[in-house]
Amino acid sequence: MPTEGHMRFRYLGADGVDELAELWSAVHERHTSVAPDLHDVIASLGAEEAWRRRRAQYRLWLAEPSSLAVLAERAGVPVGYAMVTVRENPQGSWDRGESVAVVQTLAIHPEAEGTGVGSALLDEIRLQVAAQGVRDIELSALAGSSEDIRFFEREGFRPFVTTMVCRIGGTGALD
Repeated sequence: MPTEGHMRFRYLGADGVDELAELWSAVHERHTSVAPDLHDVIASLGAEEAWRRRRAQYRLWLAEPSSLAVLAERAGVPVGYAMVTVRENPQGSWDRGESVAVVQTLAIHPEAEGTGVGSALLDEIRLQVAAQGVRDIELSALAGSSEDIRFFEREGFRPFVTTMVCRIGGTGALD
């Protein structure tokens, strides 16, 4: 796995989504390992089923012209990717413009972590969505993933909304 050298970005359409399978698998493994305390609230999926569902979602998102699938490569080897959608922004308490970019997935190959791939992908996303007139980017990070949260804060992201989850049918945390 090349961790140094020139990084190249390639934009994928719906027909190129299968190139992301291995990197998605690393994301899925990371999600299930950093949030074991959520297993009593949200059932995790096996890697194959998670990819099947995510692949279908990526193909739907990429049917929209404003969506982006950006694959980062070094020496022709995939080292990370970002899946970004753009949604209309209903006006409410905050002026965030007419639309907001949403980083649906930011995946970095485990061997390429800490080598600038994530920062480079976020810079590329910023350029592309700004060209669409988008002012704000949002993303989600697992609450238990403090390393990821610190990385996003270094990249200029700040907590905005906290999503809480619970299982329906119980009256307390352990029901």
